[in-house]
Amino acid sequence: MIRTVVLDIGETLTRDDRYWASWADWLDIPRHTLSALVGAVVVDGRDNADALRLLRPDIDVAAEYAAREAAGRGEQLDETDLYDDVRPALAALRAAGARVVIAGNQSAKAGMMLRSLDLPANVVVMSGEWGVAKPSAAFFERVLEVSGAPAAETLYVGDHPANDIIPARAAGLATAHLRRGPWGFWWADEVRSTGAADYSIDSLHDLVNLVNA
Repeated sequence: MIRTVVLDIGETLTRDDRYWASWADWLDIPRHTLSALVGAVVVDGRDNADALRLLRPDIDVAAEYAAREAAGRGEQLDETDLYDDVRPALAALRAAGARVVIAGNQSAKAGMMLRSLDLPANVVVMSGEWGVAKPSAAFFERVLEVSGAPAAETLYVGDHPANDIIPARAAGLATAHLRRGPWGFWWADEVRSTGAADYSIDSLHDLVNLVNA
């Protein structure tokens, strides 16, 4: 029985298009160049930020992030960044009696912007607010603190096998791998063939059936 559904953010709820486009503009490189490099690091199973390091080996990502914010060119997130199934699927989960938690590797600012969208969720929290990030076990300990349900009755949903599925499962949570975004698409077949996730889904709408099962 699934009582609580916890969802990742990037490429689960929101498209990362704007995120990477803004980095390309800040570094003054063609957007398609950075997109191609993001794809390359995904295929290699490397950290997404390595796409920036391929362009600027000496880049201090945190310092550049702060400089962007200071220049008024920092991260933005609004309704247009949401995938089309987010609002209806989360609303359906709530209607089915599930507790809905949004928890991902995002900044405190992203948390503020996401909460301003008033999504149908019980809790919205960010790694930047907790001070711990995926794939750390401490992150999933915090997830269980806000879940309101035992680990076996808590489903973590995400696109990234190494950041979402493997550590969530190690923490005892049920897991659903979403075939969405670069990580979700590239690694979907391996996740399914190895049984790394309890469930493999193609849409957030599929979650309602899991809760109702």
